[in-house]
Amino acid sequence: MQIDKLARQMIEALPFSKALSMRLEEIEPGRAVISMPWDERLIGDPRTGVIHGGAVSALMDTTAGATVMARPDGPGITATIDLRIDYMRPARPGQRLRCEAHCYHATRSVAFVRAVTRDEEERDVPVATATGAFTFNKTDKGNTAEAGNK
Repeated sequence: MQIDKLARQMIEALPFSKALSMRLEEIEPGRAVISMPWDERLIGDPRTGVIHGGAVSALMDTTAGATVMARPDGPGITATIDLRIDYMRPARPGQRLRCEAHCYHATRSVAFVRAVTRDEEERDVPVATATGAFTFNKTDKGNTAEAGNK
């Protein structure tokens, strides 16, 4: 199965991805970009209109997971072991967030990822950065249902 199709299926299958209106922008082996629009339902501070950090973390976790699924050695299923997020500044109200993640190393069953989230206006200073570790199991011929039963 093509990695872009598998990643799109993953995003569409996750209720919170749909609720946050996440959109797969780019995907290639070991790299993914997912964006999420600003939405007043996601405001964490009504006085400022700043999006809640939980929405940002969901975007980063989803992008990192898609990156792990897009590893060069083939698709598989994945789960987050650890995800450390450093928030650099509030996201600008009204702006789409864009997260880019890279899988920079993988062992037999653990993949290591770095991710950066930016908004549209202030691209030089990220909204947040993340590093994470993810488990993964390769699937047989892209069949994730089979892999989940092993």
